[in-house]
This record gives sequence, C-alpha cells and structure tokens, in this order.
Amino acid sequence: MKTRLALGLLLTLTLGSALARADVFPGLKVVMTAEDYARAGLDKLTPDQIGVIDAALIRHFTATVNVAAERQAATQVDAATTQAVASERKRGVLQRFGILSLNNDWKNEPVLKARATGWVGGNRFALDNGQVWEGAEPIPFELAGRDVEIQPRPAGAFALSIEGKNTTIRVRRVK
Repeated sequence: MKTRLALGLLLTLTLGSALARADVFPGLKVVMTAEDYARAGLDKLTPDQIGVIDAALIRHFTATVNVAAERQAATQVDAATTQAVASERKRGVLQRFGILSLNNDWKNEPVLKARATGWVGGNRFALDNGQVWEGAEPIPFELAGRDVEIQPRPAGAFALSIEGKNTTIRVRRVK
C-alpha cells in the first residue's frame, strides 16, 4: 500500500512537471524531494529499476496527452461542422440552389463608406481602402476625391451613392 501511495504521488508530480515541458522528463529523482524519494523506498531500487518506472511514466503521459489532443481536435471539428450545418440551415432552400431569396437579409448588411481616390480605367474606380469597384452602368459623375457609399441591395448586388448627388448607380466589386 505504501508503494501504491508513493507511485500515485510520483505520478502526480511527474504529470505536473511534464505539463510544463512534455518532451523532456528529468526523472523521478529530480521531480521528487529527497525526503519523498526515500519515504517511497525508491532509494532502495537500482538505477535500472528507476529507469523502468521513468519510462512507464513517460509512456503513460505521452499516451494521455495524445488522447487529450485527439479529443480536443475532434471537439473542434465537431463544433465547426455544427456551425456550418446551422448556417446552411439558416439559408432558404432557394438560396442553397443559387436562386434569388425573397427575404430581406440584405437590409441588415453594413454600408461601406469611403473616399474615391480616382478612376482605374473605363468605368472602374478605386477607394481609399484599396478596393476597386466597377459600374454595372455608366457612371456620369466625377468621383475622384468624393465621399461615396456602397449600399447593399437584394441578391448580392450593390449600389453606389455619391456625396451631393441624389441618385444611385449599380456597381460590383472587382478587387
């Protein structure tokens, strides 16, 4: 019984120190105090016998850490899968097949406010955040240096609203 108690204490100490550095186990003699080492009767064992105990503790700890890591990875995968399924269920049947949805989710999307830095050619313009947008229809206004808003619209579309102009123009993001 004394040996079991000593080994239980030893295992607790070993696991505690191994958590700090899992790849190196210093050995029982280093982990335990000299008094505990002697009280457990380990001072009567040969170095080979101590080595066998050290090796058993290392194997046990490594196996325990591996099982815990596998369980944690499985839990994370399960959580990600659950989240993906839940988000897919939120989408309507029509949306899952790429057909226009009749709900008003686009109204909850944020409006992009930025400053147009200039034209990138043709009907494309750049914003100060690095994005490049293109008009789905001709843009008859000068945009360089003006504040603009890109507003969400149904079916993943966007509309450009220009500071000081009472109009919107359909646009799509290029970059």
